[in-house]
Amino acid sequence: MPQLAKRMGRAKPSAIMVIAEKAKRLKAEGRDIVSFSIGVPNFLPGEHVYVAAREALAKDSGQYGSNRGADALIDAFLAHIEALGLTGYTRANVTTGVGAKQVLYNLAEALLDEGDEIAFPAPYWTSYLDIAEIVGAKINILPCPPEQHYKLTPAQLDAALARKPRVFLFNNPSNPTGMVYTREEIVALADVIAKYPDTWIITDDIYNTMVFDGVGYHNFVHVRPELKDRVIFVDSLSKTYGMPGWRVGFIAAPEAVALAVTTLNSNHITSLPEVVGAAAVAALSGPQDVPAAKCAEFAAKRDRVYDALVSIPGVVCPRPQGAFYAFPDISVAFGKKHNGVAIESDVDFCAALLEAKGVACVPGSAFGEPRALRISYSCPDEALDKGMARIVEFFAELN
Repeated sequence: MPQLAKRMGRAKPSAIMVIAEKAKRLKAEGRDIVSFSIGVPNFLPGEHVYVAAREALAKDSGQYGSNRGADALIDAFLAHIEALGLTGYTRANVTTGVGAKQVLYNLAEALLDEGDEIAFPAPYWTSYLDIAEIVGAKINILPCPPEQHYKLTPAQLDAALARKPRVFLFNNPSNPTGMVYTREEIVALADVIAKYPDTWIITDDIYNTMVFDGVGYHNFVHVRPELKDRVIFVDSLSKTYGMPGWRVGFIAAPEAVALAVTTLNSNHITSLPEVVGAAAVAALSGPQDVPAAKCAEFAAKRDRVYDALVSIPGVVCPRPQGAFYAFPDISVAFGKKHNGVAIESDVDFCAALLEAKGVACVPGSAFGEPRALRISYSCPDEALDKGMARIVEFFAELN
């Protein structure tokens, strides 16, 4: 039979979804499973979002929409980012996509020729590596271990940008670690970026409203407005508004980049559906009480998860300050056994934990840090407490 394209040899299924599907199968078989695997917010948007969707459906035109996004949606997003302190953008700077992932893929197609270099810190969201490999980019991963709180240092960034990569990809707050950069840390990194004018900067900041402890959300453009000419801000409705299945992503970027992604939309998705766009406008423009309440709720969940993890001898977990993830270093378990099962890696640990205790977590190696695992703590409180108790118990049973 004819052969698949060579790029398919570089494409891999999402490691997160593999774990989530296994947990789902075990649950269907009757196992009591607590899943900390998939990064979904586990809440629904306010009723006003559904009202807007129903009204749009009642007057649906059945026609194609704009490749960029409806004016009302673009304007709602512009108001949203202005509230974040990202000012001076116009409709020409904005475009939409089917979720942030599709937007990031389009950006890779728009900015990276085969063999161009992209740099990003590890731990990283799994799709960064997957997308870069599919488009044939040269990848420079910048290790940020737990000893430096999973954060990139100015010295690391300076060394990376001195190589003149085409793209530097940055994620704040972080998936998978939940770490958030302070304003001072953003200033220090922005000062380095300013020295290297030939690199595009993508800030994948879809958790920008899920920040705890008064740290605040900070962007390179906030502290160095002149970087606006090459910073591309990525956002999404998925996490903030409890709408991952609606698939709405955005960028605010230099006009040429927004136009390039819009052009790719015309060849990929054509447009977002009218009903989805109307719901998105309502989410961005309507009452913000649900996102605000959920942010406070996630902060409280973070406290319970963190307290449980640091109670375990040998486990190291920098304190998350955003999103809904914790990323503990569990390498203290390596070389030990659980009920006779040897644990030599993060993959072994997660497999043994799922089999013995019915708790599903994603191995840290999926995110570029094989000493760790990711806990997504957005589940209901009862499941959260039960799952964390099982993890503590699992560690106590190691020998």
